[in-house]
Amino acid sequence: MLDFANLSHSIAFISGGVVITLKFAFFSLLCGLPLGFFLALGKLSNLWVIKKLAAIYTSVFRGTPLLVQLGLVYYGSPSLTGYSITAFEAGIITFSLNSAAYSSEIIRAGIMAIDPGQWDAAKVLGISWLQTWQKVILPQAIRNILPALVNEMVDLLKETALVSVIGEMDLFRRAQVVAAERFSYFEPVIIAASLYFIMVMMISFLAKKLEKKFAYA
Repeated sequence: MLDFANLSHSIAFISGGVVITLKFAFFSLLCGLPLGFFLALGKLSNLWVIKKLAAIYTSVFRGTPLLVQLGLVYYGSPSLTGYSITAFEAGIITFSLNSAAYSSEIIRAGIMAIDPGQWDAAKVLGISWLQTWQKVILPQAIRNILPALVNEMVDLLKETALVSVIGEMDLFRRAQVVAAERFSYFEPVIIAASLYFIMVMMISFLAKKLEKKFAYA
């Protein structure tokens, strides 16, 4: 029988992991999206070497488990660099690099969905290459890729739970700590799952508002 009454003093402790989870998701997106954008440009490049390197990067990070990548960065990088990396740094680096690989495909597809004739039209009107990107291509690309990027954000938020295996006190790790102390696993994890669900629903709600804004822009 479920008993949440005994966890009343632990709910605040578990909830404190929300901030850490959001930090991982926010900073990983902050670093991963720009890298993904440049990777997408690399895949669309006319230079064979750049296109190939971008494709190899994406294949490696999409073709190996995220948990393995996290382990390599956290446990392997100190032996290579001599720097004792923290769990937070390892998580941000791993999630950023991994997210960049997935988001690059999303961004590339969004750019390729735009009619190439718009480049020619911009040239005829005397619009510079940079202005064409800023005023014509990017707004349409963002509108095309927004739903897929939101899915990537949601996936990234949930994947941050993996940092619990390297000792970071995120939301899931705190639920595990409470479960070990109380000898009751189900209730703490239900609380953590509920908090993850609330965060995902908030992201989805904000994304819908943003989609409507771009739809009428």
